[in-house]
Amino acid sequence: MSFDVDLAVRRGDVAIAARFATGPGATVLFGPSGVGKTSILQMVAGLLRPDAGHVRVGGEMLFDDRAGIDLKPESRRIGYVFQEPRLFPHMRVAANLRYGRPRGGGDWDGVIAMLGIGHLLDRWPRSLSGGEARRVAIGRALLSNPRVLLLDEPLSSLDRPRRGEILDALVAVRDRTGVPILMVTHDPDEAERIATDIVRL
Repeated sequence: MSFDVDLAVRRGDVAIAARFATGPGATVLFGPSGVGKTSILQMVAGLLRPDAGHVRVGGEMLFDDRAGIDLKPESRRIGYVFQEPRLFPHMRVAANLRYGRPRGGGDWDGVIAMLGIGHLLDRWPRSLSGGEARRVAIGRALLSNPRVLLLDEPLSSLDRPRRGEILDALVAVRDRTGVPILMVTHDPDEAERIATDIVRL
């Protein structure tokens, strides 16, 4: 599944634009803070409306200003992992993972095993380490049966050992699930480790 993205938007005095076409695997938007990487991710997800351009994922048009196409975020089948895990504090891990999961959908056992979170299912989010919470957030996104997985700086604020754990998990997601990844980072080591394509901004 491929990405075909050509987008532009103005936010205040800042003009943000990106154009790229990439193949299956993990596409990394790489560049310094403040160049608009997160805004591009939000436009692909439908959380920020572009001023012009198009978004096509796997041959399906999600947004095209000329054709008047603008699918709602919930219709785009996108799993989004934000910079912070954003787990529901009043739900245990298992309930967080089930949230948004289609009835009978998603490979529950496979995702749990791949991310190594089976021992966390009865825990409350407040008891998780930063790395554990990130893995749960990635699992929740995968179990929503997405056509694509968007990751916004998923390793931010983690120490080096935890970053290594999450990178290992993301490589497993890339190689085992077939779900294409669009990830934002400003870290060259992260980009080189996970990316099959790098878009430099």
